[in-house]
Amino acid sequence: MADLKKMYTTILGDHFPMEMKITFGDQELVYRKKTWKIVAEDGSVDERGVRYGENPDQEAALYELINGNLVLGDCRFIEPGKGLVSGINVEDMLQVGKHPGKINLTDIDNGLNIIKYLMDRPAAVILKHNNPCGAACGDTLARAYDRANRADRIAAFGGAVILNRPCDKETAELLSKNYLEVVCAPEFEAGSLQILAARKNLRVVRISRIDRLAEYEKYRYVDFKSLIDGGLIVQQSAVNSIRSVADLKPAVSISKGQEYKVEREPTQREIDDMLFGWAVEHGVTSNSVIYVKDGCTVGIGTGEQDRVGVADIAVYKAYTKYADILCFDTFGIPYADMVLEIEQGKRKKADQEKIDGQTKADKAGLPGSVMISDAFFPYRDGADVGIRQGVSAILQAGGSMRDFETIQACNEAKPQVAMKFTGQRSFKH
Repeated sequence: MADLKKMYTTILGDHFPMEMKITFGDQELVYRKKTWKIVAEDGSVDERGVRYGENPDQEAALYELINGNLVLGDCRFIEPGKGLVSGINVEDMLQVGKHPGKINLTDIDNGLNIIKYLMDRPAAVILKHNNPCGAACGDTLARAYDRANRADRIAAFGGAVILNRPCDKETAELLSKNYLEVVCAPEFEAGSLQILAARKNLRVVRISRIDRLAEYEKYRYVDFKSLIDGGLIVQQSAVNSIRSVADLKPAVSISKGQEYKVEREPTQREIDDMLFGWAVEHGVTSNSVIYVKDGCTVGIGTGEQDRVGVADIAVYKAYTKYADILCFDTFGIPYADMVLEIEQGKRKKADQEKIDGQTKADKAGLPGSVMISDAFFPYRDGADVGIRQGVSAILQAGGSMRDFETIQACNEAKPQVAMKFTGQRSFKH
């Protein structure tokens, strides 16, 4: 068992070259491998790159773009000198914890990919396995983080937290109560690092350029997908074009010469949640459906093969997480621990019945939420899942031959459900 545990903390090392060049016709991009000279507990200095890849037996390397100005057609791609994750220096590793691995870095990156659209107010995103498990805005950074954490306290365990404001002492106190892998922020205010230091294995990373993250909204980068035969698929990176109410499109469809349109317009609160939810969707593995409410995720369904299935999964997760946080607030223990104590005869079954009853009565906080789908609903059954739970509005891409059915579902709902189209799909594979 000791050897099995050791493999997760061992720095594998790599044989990747220090420099990599990629040629696009007569244009060239030049990358330099990132390594860090890190002081060990015994005082020795070890210069290494990424600890290992997705698994402990996979070598990996991080490269930073250092030269090249790629232009293909009308697209000018991001230029050197704008490093975020790839620009992390040893001075930015304010607390090393365990040497960073590939998953830590890609979680930070996708957190930045989401939060770059939420820079107008304090926001926090918590990620696991390159998907958000909780995202929220708040009047303060501490409030934003607390809401994101409470949205899915279970999945947040061992997660990576990305903050878009300097971490203050109040936020650090909340962070220190959780087991986390990474905390990343543009800066850490006086006293916050001392609080976080209580978590010895926590990686604390400063990325100073986060305060300019809104500039990255329109930057395109070359997105590579490697195939098992050694081939590559190359695409432009995605850009979220739904940034204001003016970008939302009316939910209108014509079928067999008849026009169908949603009868109720969304409120300002629903519009705000649509824009927030679409920003979060930008970093969720497809097929995905999420529910958001008052600038906070309620349920996140990711990576499912069918849309009605992922809508159901997001509801299931909302109920599971709601029951857990309700149990934690009421009894001070996770829901799973309560169930175990009941099975062991240490607690009365009535405690579980109380939590389950309240969760069912509250419908896990889903009533009044906004349902976000990263693509169109091929049938109305996906939208019906959310409508039955009491969502008040829906945002989806639109463009299905059966859009009229989903429009009918919104108009038939009591009370009626508002809906807007984006005209943009937000797939992420």
